[in-house]
Amino acid sequence: MFPDLTRDDVFRLETRRLWLRWARLADAQAIVRLAGEKTVAEMTARIPHPYHPDAAERFIFQARRSNADGQGLQLAITPKGKPNSLIGMVGIGPNPETGKPELGYWLGTPYWGHGYATEAVRALIDAFFAYSEGDEITACARVINPASRRVLERCGFAYQGAGLSELPARCGLYPVDHFRLERRTWESLKSWGHTGLVREPVSVEVEVDRGMPLAC
Repeated sequence: MFPDLTRDDVFRLETRRLWLRWARLADAQAIVRLAGEKTVAEMTARIPHPYHPDAAERFIFQARRSNADGQGLQLAITPKGKPNSLIGMVGIGPNPETGKPELGYWLGTPYWGHGYATEAVRALIDAFFAYSEGDEITACARVINPASRRVLERCGFAYQGAGLSELPARCGLYPVDHFRLERRTWESLKSWGHTGLVREPVSVEVEVDRGMPLAC
């Protein structure tokens, strides 16, 4: 799905306020603390609550393996001035049922309401369409999560309808809203300057020091 460029852990994306980089084992504590919070976990398909440190470490290893294989791209969201301080995750990987590229993300509650999720999602979308041959990205949000829906809509996703979806960590079927973003829509938004990107194409940086289920 992703090319060699993204398959090394020095790969990093820059936005106006954020660095998006590979997750590291050193991020496990922040992931447990932020993603394990009930208000965050219950809106996702695969994050358990409570979130055990062993599960966070497994997630990091799986994310790194997926990145290295090019099957997906899961990136830690960090403030630009504090690249070692994880505040959330954003990723695109194959949907387990359809195989289509699917977007997922979460952000710790202290960082809600500042537009960080939208900023991170836009950067990853731009990287996906710039570096892969995919023509569309799918996403979904629980119907009780209007904030996640607003992020998707700000990023150009079109509503495709509602339905029941299995959320493994929630142990059942739940109503969700389905969305899709096509390459031509994203390119049109970029041509009109409606993506909010700092520069086009998205900036790629290389870190000096190498370091060691997302929202539905």
